[in-house]
Amino acid sequence: MKKLLYGFLICILLALIIGGYGYKTIFSGTVELPDTGPFLHLPSGTTYDELVEHLESDFGVERSSFSMVSKLMKFNTPKSGRYKLEQNWSNKQLISCLRRGDQSALSLTFNNARTIEQLCGMLASKLESDSLTFLNHFTSEVTLKKYGVNKETVLSLFIPNTYQIFWNSSPESIISRFSSEQETFFNKRRKEKMANLNMTKEEVYTLASIVQKETLVNEEKPRVAGVYINRLKRGQLLQADPTVVFANQDFTIKRVLNKHLAKDSPYNTYKYEGLPPGPICMPDVSSIDAVLNYEKHKYLYFCAAPDNSGRHQFARSLKEHNRNADKYRAFLNKLKIYR
Repeated sequence: MKKLLYGFLICILLALIIGGYGYKTIFSGTVELPDTGPFLHLPSGTTYDELVEHLESDFGVERSSFSMVSKLMKFNTPKSGRYKLEQNWSNKQLISCLRRGDQSALSLTFNNARTIEQLCGMLASKLESDSLTFLNHFTSEVTLKKYGVNKETVLSLFIPNTYQIFWNSSPESIISRFSSEQETFFNKRRKEKMANLNMTKEEVYTLASIVQKETLVNEEKPRVAGVYINRLKRGQLLQADPTVVFANQDFTIKRVLNKHLAKDSPYNTYKYEGLPPGPICMPDVSSIDAVLNYEKHKYLYFCAAPDNSGRHQFARSLKEHNRNADKYRAFLNKLKIYR
């Protein structure tokens, strides 16, 4: 009888030990966050074994216990994405997150890109696909035709702002998303103003990109836009220095010289009438709205003020403008800025 009771107690003890181990394996904390941060990135095509190796080497997850719980929860196919893990998450919590594909979006702010190539580089630095994959898709004939743009104007699909985007978003989903955002941005009110200007979205965006590079003073932007619209209406050359910088593809130029003006490029608005073929940068929303809400005036010229304020002096006549330009050139000479 005593042997039977002893054996029964041993069975209970073993059950408790096994049960305790099982509970600990499933529900106790297992994730240890590294100094590099809480995010686990799983590229497309990541295998289960690669996932386990990643978790073990970077997040301190014990391989055998994770594998045991994976079998219990029937988890064997990871979903790609960017996952935010929590300190001391249990195997159950970790696997539940991965099985649901409950990835964490990241905030991406788009601005300051000068070219579609530069934008693709920005995207690649934050998202899974590389810059060449983005560029090839954005500039493919199929994509350009689908969205009604060309290689020169494709940048106009991207309205600068901060967006929540998944790390593994494909190039197609990215451009589709931004095309939709552009449609939302150009609402009924903006479209009415665009129609009054007799401009397309791409043309408004292109002119806004010139305004963007002319001044960073927001309250000046509608006046600068007004100068260029006056010139367009009169059939005058825009003679916008930022387009010359873009034509020369030398963004270190601080002073536009005759050798720069000689560049034969459709982006050189000293040589070619009208707007350039496409935007010379990604303009802020303030610059786009400055074009749509341009200031009505009679100015045809403007020149940077000789005081490092970032502001400009506006003129109606060439004679007045030349006086302003002479003052600014003297200011640049004083600062020893010769190129």
